[in-house]
Amino acid sequence: MNADDERQDLPLKNVVEAVLFVAPDPLPLKKLAALTGASPDELRTVIGELQGEYAGRGVELAYVGGGYRFYSRPEYAPWAKQVLPIERGPRLSRAAVETLAIVAYRQPLTRVAVEEVRGVNSDAVLKTLLDKKLIITDGREDAPGRPFRYRTTKKFLQHFGLAALNDLPSLEEPETGG
Repeated sequence: MNADDERQDLPLKNVVEAVLFVAPDPLPLKKLAALTGASPDELRTVIGELQGEYAGRGVELAYVGGGYRFYSRPEYAPWAKQVLPIERGPRLSRAAVETLAIVAYRQPLTRVAVEEVRGVNSDAVLKTLLDKKLIITDGREDAPGRPFRYRTTKKFLQHFGLAALNDLPSLEEPETGG
C-alpha cells in the first residue's frame, strides 16, 4: 500500500486537524487543498466543524494572516509557557509601533507621507520594519524621485493576530471639548 492509498482511507477532518496541528505557520486554504486533494468548499466545511469542536477548549483553530492554525488560548499561556517557550514576535520600539500603525492604516504610502504624520525622519524605523518583514515595498509613487510605497505583510497580520487588515481597530476621532 502506498502513501496515496493510505491517505484516501483517512477521514479528511482528521487529516486537516493533524496537518494544522503541526504547521509552524498559518496554512492558506489553497495550500490545504493541495496537501489534501480536497476542494476549498470541503475544507471550509471541515474547518468549521473543527472550530466548533474546539470551541471552549484549551486550543482554538483560528484564521490569522491568510491561513489557519491551532493556537493555545491566551488564558492558558501560563501553563503553555512552562512546557514550550512562547516565541515572541520581533520587539518593536515606540517609534516602530507608531510608524507601523501609520503604514497599516494608510497603506500604501511613501516615506515622506509617514514623516508628514510623525513629524520626524523615519528612514531608520522603516528600514527596521523592512528587516523584520513587517512591511514591504509596494511599487513606486508616480512623483519626483519615484519614491517607494510601503505596505504591511502577512507577517504583520500574524504578529498582531489579525486575519485581515479589516480586523484593525477602528480609528475614532478624538472628542473636542467645546
